[in-house]
Amino acid sequence: MPNLEKELPKSMQRQSKNYRPEEIQMMYKKTKRNNSNSKNKSKAKKKAVKKETKVTGKIINVKDEYLEKENELPKALREKKETNELINENELPKAFQNEKKEEKKKEEINVEKLIKKRRKKSKKNKIWIRILVTLIILGIMGMTALGFLLYGPYSGFRDWLITSAMTTMSHQYLATWFYDEDTINSVLNNNKVEDTNEITDTSLTVIVKKDQQLENEIKYANEYERQILEKDPNNDDYKIIEISGKGYSGYLAAIYDPSRVKTVYSKSIGSSGQYLTTMAKENDALIAINGGGFEDAGGKSNGSTPVGITFSGGKLITSKSYSGQGGLIGFSKENKLVVGKMTVAKAKELNIRDAVTFGPFLIINGKAVNVSGNGGWGTAPRTAIGQRQDGIVLFLVVDGRTVTRPGATINDLIEIMQRYGAYNAANLDGGTSTAMVVNNEVINDPVDRSGTHRTRYISTAFILTKKAE
Repeated sequence: MPNLEKELPKSMQRQSKNYRPEEIQMMYKKTKRNNSNSKNKSKAKKKAVKKETKVTGKIINVKDEYLEKENELPKALREKKETNELINENELPKAFQNEKKEEKKKEEINVEKLIKKRRKKSKKNKIWIRILVTLIILGIMGMTALGFLLYGPYSGFRDWLITSAMTTMSHQYLATWFYDEDTINSVLNNNKVEDTNEITDTSLTVIVKKDQQLENEIKYANEYERQILEKDPNNDDYKIIEISGKGYSGYLAAIYDPSRVKTVYSKSIGSSGQYLTTMAKENDALIAINGGGFEDAGGKSNGSTPVGITFSGGKLITSKSYSGQGGLIGFSKENKLVVGKMTVAKAKELNIRDAVTFGPFLIINGKAVNVSGNGGWGTAPRTAIGQRQDGIVLFLVVDGRTVTRPGATINDLIEIMQRYGAYNAANLDGGTSTAMVVNNEVINDPVDRSGTHRTRYISTAFILTKKAE
């Protein structure tokens, strides 16, 4: 037992002589248990102090915080450091306290900057999110609106899109993207110009001589008659009238002497077309408009080959078959506009001197052709030619292919020609070909399929020649 007695406290060692060995052993165990509990309490106290340090931030471990500045600490604090004791922040020298305050201040500023930066970034993100959401909503609305226009109960947009696209050589995909063949054919059948075999009755056109025109200028049936018959005092040959309507604008030229209206054609016919301005210069024309159609595979040809029959100065230039709407459009040797489907033999029988081929016809013998829907030709830049009963010839160009001016329909052309008194009239080649040249300058605004403001090579044209000297 002597070993166990040494482990007991001194007060118990003096009394141990009076106890039996079993009792000493029990006392040793009890003492050992008490010592163990005391150590656990000490550890718990230290943990509580460390916890307080983390929570309050007031108790600072000198060893951890000021290891690099150990020599600057007072002696009392250095002793505490050596024993790893904890000290209060207020026990530190003022220099350390000020430094600590500065550090805290810097940390607060950095935290404030970080918060502002995050708020700014969050604000930017919110703006972008709003923009994205707005664009998505607009996109959905746009797609819904487009779907309604393409496939909704209102057929106007569908008819316009299909007829406008299918009458071009290069933009038919705009219709075939959205509609099947049956739908396209159905729309084209419901929107068309009724073709006719009627031919102009030239006896109904009575050309009024200049002297008679002057005598008849006293009264006008309407404003359009006044515009035609009231000549420009500085120009006895023609008058340019600006026109406009819903979705279009353009020019109408009133030509007072039909005998000076001629057909011209490209010098390189068969191999290349020419610009209208070039044709006008080469033929010393006062006014020129584009003429008949030409072979144009894919809308990319150079205008070298006219379609159908072409006459110029009484000479037959081309004599190809033509299966499209309309037919021959030209002037007889009596200076009367003739429109109708005919062979070369028939044309010669009618004394045709200058003519091209295209269509559809608009007015024959004072009667407008029958048009279903929008006529099946959609909306586009247009060129047309007509003649009044008094012999005055009308050159018409209508601009299009812009947002505010998409162009004219066949119905628009008929309406304009009737308004200005045309008795016979026909549609000529349109689209990018549409142009009017006055004194060697294009006065309208041609637009090609890419949206560029320019015209293209063509095969034929109608011109007003200068007076013979």
